[in-house]
Amino acid sequence: MKLAFSTLGVPGLPLPDVLRLATEHGYHGVELRAHPEEPVHPGIGAAERADAAARFKESGVELLGVAGYARVAAPGDDEPVLAELRALLDLARDLGAPYVRVFPGGTAEQSPQDADATAARRLGTAAEYATDAGVRILLETHDSHRTGADVMRILGLVGHRQVGALWDVMHTWLGGEQPQETYAALSPYLGYVQVKDIASVDDTTPLPLGAGVLPLAETVELLSRHGWDGWLCWEYEKRWYEAAAPLPGLLGGGRDHLARLLNDSA
Repeated sequence: MKLAFSTLGVPGLPLPDVLRLATEHGYHGVELRAHPEEPVHPGIGAAERADAAARFKESGVELLGVAGYARVAAPGDDEPVLAELRALLDLARDLGAPYVRVFPGGTAEQSPQDADATAARRLGTAAEYATDAGVRILLETHDSHRTGADVMRILGLVGHRQVGALWDVMHTWLGGEQPQETYAALSPYLGYVQVKDIASVDDTTPLPLGAGVLPLAETVELLSRHGWDGWLCWEYEKRWYEAAAPLPGLLGGGRDHLARLLNDSA
């Protein structure tokens, strides 16, 4: 497995500094948070996109994915969501990223069946555009669909190879799902896995990897046992928790912890 971290942990940091951190701390890749607060997002022009792609190439660090905020199950008209998806796919294509992350985003006003159908309809429509872009859309286990079983309901309706899953280990755990259950649900669709750590159900402030309660060792062992060789991406939610320790000082220890888990599971 290859190791990456998300720029959610270093909000607003210029791309050259992000790539330097990855290189210095032995990470193979970076997931870019695609939000207007960040240096790289769908609103930047062709020259900025080309510059970002060139910086990744020169650094030897891989661009794992573009983490967008489209909410595919949300109520409302389809076209604004589809436009957001197309913009994210265009950005990923221009940067050379293989994946775009999206959220479910269903609401309490919808029945589960309605949310599933809405998400599947939009993802199915966007799948053809994704095929042309050479990018895969990954639906994250998050918010209204936080377990693998929840996400599988949508992906089963879509049935397209360009639409898959992103497993966020915190949300599946908070949803009461065991790693083996999540893997069984998502393995046919799995793009990559986001790892993180927290203190408890009631305190989701990000912690150094291994310092909390999330089943990271069990998850890595499970993935290894099944021969899965994709990406583990550390999503440290510094942007949402200003009091959390700065990520740069934790990156080396996080890399070492994941390396130990991989070695122990080999």
